[in-house]
Amino acid sequence: MGLGLIIIIVLIIIGIAGIRIVPQSKAYVVERLGAYHRTMQTGLNYVIPFIERVANSVSLKEIVKDFAPQPVITKDNVTMQIDTVVYYQITDSKLYTYGVENPVSAIENLTATTLRNIIGELELDETLTSRDVINAKMRSILDEATDAWGIKVNRVEVKNILPPRDIQEAMEKQMRAERERREAILRAEGEKKAAILTAEGEKESTILRADAVREAKIREAEGEAEAIIKIQEATAQGLKLLKDAKIDEAVLKLKSYEALVDVANGQATKIIVPSELQNLATIGTTLSETMKKDK
Repeated sequence: MGLGLIIIIVLIIIGIAGIRIVPQSKAYVVERLGAYHRTMQTGLNYVIPFIERVANSVSLKEIVKDFAPQPVITKDNVTMQIDTVVYYQITDSKLYTYGVENPVSAIENLTATTLRNIIGELELDETLTSRDVINAKMRSILDEATDAWGIKVNRVEVKNILPPRDIQEAMEKQMRAERERREAILRAEGEKKAAILTAEGEKESTILRADAVREAKIREAEGEAEAIIKIQEATAQGLKLLKDAKIDEAVLKLKSYEALVDVANGQATKIIVPSELQNLATIGTTLSETMKKDK
């Protein structure tokens, strides 16, 4: 009775020992008698004790590996250090377990050789400005090569590109010279624009002054013309009054004409007052005095 109980307890322990709970984003590779048997997925699973065993626990999450800088040589024989970051994911647990020994080391070596091949086809300037091209080529090559290992390469990023110190100094000098050149161009363009604006301002000022002088001359000429017209009208009216023998009216009219002549001469110094008007004023005054004596 005691032996039977012991056997039952041992069987229960063995049965419990074979229970496996696979966590989320994990997969267990199971071997039976040394050969691949199945892959256990997330949830409750059972492994037959002494016959089956879990050969490998595989993470199905995306894995990020930052590899150390690798020495590479460009097409124009410049040696530099480049380090990369690879984002990959295990898609087939069986191939990942049995496809290659030490998959991470295999990916690192494959990344280094692929990077050397790609950089060897590019010159230094192209290497520094073609990161997207390098990333795309490496991802395509690595994804195709690791497919047999049950690995999918989602993305490859060139993290740092470190040229030799003398190349860095030459690049810094080149960048400094380029910045100075741009500064000189901007300064010259600013001075050019300032000179253009100054010239345009002087031009507009000259035009405005010329317009002002022209306007003044036009107004002066209009004033002179108006004065001449008034004097001509006065002369005609005085002659008509004398002709009609209206001596008193003519004298009064001519007196006002004299004032008009004075005003005209004061306003427009260049106006030549007709001598007929002055003569009429003198004749009118003489006739007026003669008529007063006769009376």
